[in-house]
Amino acid sequence: MKSNNYIHDDLSAFNQLFNDYQDRFIHFAFSYINDRMAAEDIVMESMMYYWENRNRLQAGTNSPAYILTSIKNKCLNHLRDRQKFINITEDLQDHEEWKRFIQIKSLEEFEPKEIFTSEMRLMIKKALDNLPDTTQQIFVQRHFKDKSYREISMEMNMTIKGVEYHMNKAHEILRHHLKEYLPTLLFFLINK
Repeated sequence: MKSNNYIHDDLSAFNQLFNDYQDRFIHFAFSYINDRMAAEDIVMESMMYYWENRNRLQAGTNSPAYILTSIKNKCLNHLRDRQKFINITEDLQDHEEWKRFIQIKSLEEFEPKEIFTSEMRLMIKKALDNLPDTTQQIFVQRHFKDKSYREISMEMNMTIKGVEYHMNKAHEILRHHLKEYLPTLLFFLINK
C-alpha cells in the first residue's frame, strides 16, 4: 500500500502538470476543433485518463506527451464524429432536395382536368359501389350533400362514432380501389 506522502507527492506532481499544461493543451485542442467547451472537455478527459492510468505507465514516460497523444486522439474522434454528422445532414438535405424535385415534377405533370374526366367519374362510381350500403349512404351524405357528422348521425339514428367508423371504412376502401389517383382524390374528398 502506498504511503500518504507518496500519494500527496503524486497528487502535487499531477496538479503541477495540470497547471503548467492545461492552457496549452486547451489551445492545441481548440486550434483543431474550434469549439472551446469541447476542447476543455477533451483536455479534462485526457488529464483524468492519465491520472487514472498513471500507475500502469512505464517509468520515465513523458507525461505531457502521453496526455497530448490522448488529446490528439480525442480531437480526431471528435472531428470524425462531426464529419459523420455533417455527412448525415447532407444526405438528409439531398433527400429533401430529391423529394422537393419529385413534388415539383409531379405538380408540373398534374392535369386538374383529368380529375373530372368521365373515366375518373366512372372509377369513383365503381369504387363507391363497392362500399356497403350504410357506408356508401353516409359517405355520399358527407361528401356530396355536405352534411356534418352530427346531421348524419341524427338522420341515420346512430352515434357520431358510428358515422366516423363508416367514414374511415369508406376512405380505406376508396384508398385501395383508387390508390393511383389517391393524392388528388383525397384533396377533393377528404378535405371537405
